[in-house]
Amino acid sequence: MNLKSLSVVAAVLALSGPAGAATANAVPGTVSGDGGNRIGTLRANGNAYVKEGGLSAPWVLERATVKQITLSGNRIGVLTGAGTAWVKEGGLSANWVREADDVKQIALSGNRIGVLKDNGEAYVKEGGLSASWVKEADKVKELELSGNRIGIVKGNGQAHVKEGGLSANWVKEADNVIGIDLAGNRIGVLTANGAAWVKEGGLSANWVREADDVIQLELSGNRVGVLKDTGDAYVKEGGLSANWVHEYTHAIQIALSGKRIGVLKGDGAARVKEGGLGASWVLEADNVTELALS
Repeated sequence: MNLKSLSVVAAVLALSGPAGAATANAVPGTVSGDGGNRIGTLRANGNAYVKEGGLSAPWVLERATVKQITLSGNRIGVLTGAGTAWVKEGGLSANWVREADDVKQIALSGNRIGVLKDNGEAYVKEGGLSASWVKEADKVKELELSGNRIGIVKGNGQAHVKEGGLSANWVKEADNVIGIDLAGNRIGVLTANGAAWVKEGGLSANWVREADDVIQLELSGNRVGVLKDTGDAYVKEGGLSANWVHEYTHAIQIALSGKRIGVLKGDGAARVKEGGLGASWVLEADNVTELALS
C-alpha cells in the first residue's frame, strides 16, 4: 500500500476520472496486521493511541506529535513529526527505544524493524530493539516487511522482494508500481493505472489481477482488501479468485488483520468489525487520521 497521509487518499478520491489518471502516489507503510488483537489510531492532534483486546477495550495514549503508527505482535512503532522512529516492545505502557532519525517511514514484522530514510536508503534490523541495522537498498520510496520477506518500491516504480536473511538477493516483481503489500506467502502490488495484482506462493509465482480503479491494497492471511477511487471498500476471503464482498462506502482507508476489518471515513470516524465479512461494525474513535491493526 502506500503512510496513510490520508489527505493524499482524500485528494485521490476527489479526482475525477479513473484511478489510472491520478498522479498522486498511493500512501507508504502497511496498516494491516497478521491477526493480532491490537488497534492503533493516530488522531488529528498528532496523538497516537492503542487498545488491546476486544473492540470495546479502553484506549491508551502512547505518544504525541506522531505522523505514523504501526503495530506488529507486541511491538508498537511510531514516527514523530521530527522524523524520529521509536519502537516499544511488551505491554502498552512499555518504554520507548529510539531507533533512528531522518526517517520518513517505519515498518514492523515479528522481530524485524525497518526504516526508510529521507535520502531513500532502506534499513532493516532483526532481533532485539537495539540490534544492528543492515542497509537493504537505495532509491527506495516504500518499504514493507512480512515474516522473512522484505519488499520495496524503488523510485523508478520497480517492486522488488527478497526472502530469507537480511542479505538475501532481491527478485524483481513488477514495474510501474506505486504500492506494495506483503502477507505470509502473498505479495500484492498496486500499479500506476489503478490495477491491484496479487500472487501467492514463491517469489516467481504468477500474478492474478484482483481489481481496477484501486487506490489502496491490503493483505492479511487469506483476505485481500481494496479501496476503490469511489470510496467503496471491498474484501475477499479465500483464494485469489474468490468473490468480493462490499464492506463500506465513503471510506478513505481500509485495514485488515486476521478476522478484523477496519475502515476510516473522511469525517475521521474509525470503525472495526470482527468475524465474518458480514459482521457488524463497531465505532472505535473519532477525529482519526490513520487506523492500524496488529
